[in-house]
Amino acid sequence: MKLVTAVVKPFKLDEVKVAVKEVGITGMTVTQARGFGRTGGHIEIYRGKEYEFDFVDKIRIEITCTDELVEEVIDAIVAAARTDTVGDGMAWVSDVEHVVRIRTNERGPDAL
Repeated sequence: MKLVTAVVKPFKLDEVKVAVKEVGITGMTVTQARGFGRTGGHIEIYRGKEYEFDFVDKIRIEITCTDELVEEVIDAIVAAARTDTVGDGMAWVSDVEHVVRIRTNERGPDAL
């Protein structure tokens, strides 16, 4: 099993949700995140004064899936989240050793 984690622009969340559902994903965890990448933050002018924002608002998505679905999930996220502008985000995959559904005590891939 794998954990697919992606950090994307907030306005792309609904498109990502639809895309991963189409490849068979039945659930995901979403949290608000703030961070910066290669571009750093950005500067905005408000009432004539410059304000520097070191961190940019993002959405962190976590999806646990079987090994067989990993590439489809990544491809769906990348296609749905891409805007071809700076700050589109990142996605990465981690190994998951064990999963337990708390309500039913199901374990392994059956818990997904």
